[in-house]
Amino acid sequence: MSNFSVGFRSVGPVQVLDLRGELDAHTASELEAAIQKALEEQNTRIVVCGENLQYISSAGLGVFMAYIEEVRERGGDIKIAGLQSKVYNVFDLLGFPMLFDIVETEEQAIEKFREDANGVPPTTA
Repeated sequence: MSNFSVGFRSVGPVQVLDLRGELDAHTASELEAAIQKALEEQNTRIVVCGENLQYISSAGLGVFMAYIEEVRERGGDIKIAGLQSKVYNVFDLLGFPMLFDIVETEEQAIEKFREDANGVPPTTA
């Protein structure tokens, strides 16, 4: 049985979604609902914190792909932070680092939003 939850926090103008557990076909709808809620509340600066995400399937990855265009069209972005190495490897294998800012810490993701807002191009590591 899968266990998964999404927590909501605001850090200034940034909506942080804390993922916990296993994101798969059975739980992907919870992440989808969380992103929809953020958009309904006009929150388009979204950081997905994956420190406590233990597993992600293709269905979970599909949620990110389903919403990234809409979020960017509204002037925002989805940044991903704090992934465990085994979860990051799944994102990396499918080329997500070319489409998303994936950083080590939540603080780095929030800073990228500050850089974007100030017109400072993000630095590459």
